[in-house]
Amino acid sequence: MAAPEPSTRTLPIRLRPGDDLRRALESVVAAEGGTAGFVLSAVGSLRPAEIRMAGAHDALRIDSDTELLTLSGSIAAGGSHLHMSVSDGQGRVLGGHACYGCIVRTTAEVLLVLLPQWHFSREPDPSTGWAELVVRRIPDA
Repeated sequence: MAAPEPSTRTLPIRLRPGDDLRRALESVVAAEGGTAGFVLSAVGSLRPAEIRMAGAHDALRIDSDTELLTLSGSIAAGGSHLHMSVSDGQGRVLGGHACYGCIVRTTAEVLLVLLPQWHFSREPDPSTGWAELVVRRIPDA
């Protein structure tokens, strides 16, 4: 009899200079066979950073060196929903949706958690106008 699948799996990773933060995290989860995950912790540096503010459709591009202070959110089949805060060289902090195009400057040290018993997807929600998270339990996982 096989041992039961653990309810969570942690993945400590280090992203390298030039990696696209969001794309790399999605690739790691997919390579591990995951369909549901979240960011537990992340620190590092970015240049540039691409952040979409609440209610905006276009991202703000920050072309200077930034420190990645926080990163949180879900990683799902069909799309992630990640928020981050970054600080500039003067210590000013901005936060919002982490978009593609956030490029690791020196390092990004990330702790991911996979949820093997769950499947996350994004589906259109007419009440918000956005593709929103749908959570499903995987039978007999």
